[in-house]
Amino acid sequence: MKVLVIKLSALGDFVLALAAMARIRQAHPEAQITLLTTPGFAKLAAACPYVDQVDTGGRPEGLKAWLALRKRLRAGRFDRVYDLQTSAHSSRIFQVLRPRPPAWSGIAWGCALPHRNRARDAMHTLERQADQLKEAGAWPDAPTAPGAAPPPDVSWIWRGAAMPDPATAARPLALLVPGGSAHRLDKRWPAEHFAEVAERLGAAGFDVVIIGGPQEADLAKAIRAKAPAARDLTGRTDLAGLAVWGARAAIAVGNDTGPMHLIAAAGAPSVVLFSAASDPALAAPRGKVAVLQTTDMAQLQIDEVWRRAKLLQPVLAQA
Repeated sequence: MKVLVIKLSALGDFVLALAAMARIRQAHPEAQITLLTTPGFAKLAAACPYVDQVDTGGRPEGLKAWLALRKRLRAGRFDRVYDLQTSAHSSRIFQVLRPRPPAWSGIAWGCALPHRNRARDAMHTLERQADQLKEAGAWPDAPTAPGAAPPPDVSWIWRGAAMPDPATAARPLALLVPGGSAHRLDKRWPAEHFAEVAERLGAAGFDVVIIGGPQEADLAKAIRAKAPAARDLTGRTDLAGLAVWGARAAIAVGNDTGPMHLIAAAGAPSVVLFSAASDPALAAPRGKVAVLQTTDMAQLQIDEVWRRAKLLQPVLAQA
């Protein structure tokens, strides 16, 4: 049997979809599974035990690229497709495979295994995808009540690697994720607030590490101006590295952004800060997670973030 899984973006959604990918693998243990995604996830996807092959051409631009994608997918002779993107774009992929598309699980008009739940858009990603797989017969006993679906397991990222024992570390590790989309600055908590948290964490004996992309180096610089002991790792960690840091961390504080999803999935007790631009009921990380949401990120109080961090990490409450 040959199976195609579609998951294109974004990082947080990709991390959450790993839970569904694990169930697809469990439902089709002998199948050859191909993941259709985008180049940013190539390295992570290549290491993923839930898929056998990776095609990073999931967002073709122009007629030539679309025709090439259609040719590849037809040549793949897939028996079943699980569309975990369930967008207009991924539904368009179904349409270009007519007149004889594979058995398709998703929301594309005319597909053989449609997700008919009219409440799907009001469900958290984990329950929504569990329900989709349930309807497709891939997960007959899928838990679909709010909060019931399990979070993704990303331990395969560091499986076999030598992981330091947090209990023997000189100082517990704290991660700060102050960045996010450059086009959605309203989703960021002010850098000076992160700096105050960094100061408090340092005073409590934590090794504070700032995580982000290279474009967020200025945020790290602003934080370190007030908390110079904090370490700047912006631009120095790939996706696998983020998961490893998350597995080691005693606490993480960050904005609603992809790296926080990966860090939380790796097991770090995490305080995740949401603006009004996103609904945590639909896409918040799961695990040891405290969600704080506000209509104005600048007005979110440092003391409230610190209180949530102490509830997640008892060592802070004793500091």
